[in-house]
Formats: sequence, structure tokens, C-alpha cells
Amino acid sequence: MTKTPRSPRLTFTLHYLQMIVAMVVGMMVLYPLWMLATGSRPADAWVHRTDVESLVMATTMVIPMAAWMRFRGHTWRPVVEMSAAMYAGFVVLFPFLWLGAIDTDGLMLLGHVLMLLLMLAAMLTRPGEYSGSHAHHAHARTATDQEPA
Repeated sequence: MTKTPRSPRLTFTLHYLQMIVAMVVGMMVLYPLWMLATGSRPADAWVHRTDVESLVMATTMVIPMAAWMRFRGHTWRPVVEMSAAMYAGFVVLFPFLWLGAIDTDGLMLLGHVLMLLLMLAAMLTRPGEYSGSHAHHAHARTATDQEPA
């Protein structure tokens, strides 16, 4: 029985969803570790600032998402682009937070929405990277993309 290849659109969508699942798992596993490590700090400590917390939360999502992309054969360039898009969703909102135009809840809600939109935008700039078979990524790596020995 011959396996029918997936359509590029379905592959693209599944890739997006796989990254989101990796991010949710990371947030559920890694963010509580941050809370345990910083929970005894005073409420006004820098580790409890909304901007710091949002970057930590983004990091807990970036780590497994980046690991998943590398596992699936992506080179460092798209991994770094996707990671930057994830942080940008929060960073662009910091001036609004600092000026009092949005509060903690607003930053978290809008930051996550922007994160997902910016990730999609990063994917749309390289549709071939995300709509093809993952097997081709491993063969497309160049010597500069490999880990140093």
C-alpha cells in the first residue's frame, strides 16, 4: 500500500500546531520551575516584574519549540527567526506596559496573541521550510549548520 503524501498546506498547518504543542508543554513544565525558584522572593523583587515574567514565560516556550524544530531537522536560522518572533510578541508591548496603557493581564493576553501571529508571519516568509517533508531538512543542512566538534 502506497502512502499518499500530505498536501503542503496540511504539512504547514501541522508544523504550526506541533510548535504550539511544544510551547504549551514547555510552559506547563518549565514555568512552574521558575515560580518555585523565585516564589520566596519579595513581591517587589525584579524577578516578579511583569516584563521579566513575560520574557521568562516566552523562554519556557522557546526552549522546547526550538528543540522540536532542531529534532525535526531545521537549521539554526529558522529556529532563531522563530524564537525571535516569539519574544517580539511581548517586547513590542513593553512601552505600553511601562506607560500604564496596558496592565499585566493585557500584556500577557496581547503578548501571546502577537506571539502566535508573529510565528505565523515568520513561517509565511519561508513557506517551503514549513510545508515540505521534515526528512528533507536533515539532508539540506550544510557544514556551517552543523554543531561544532
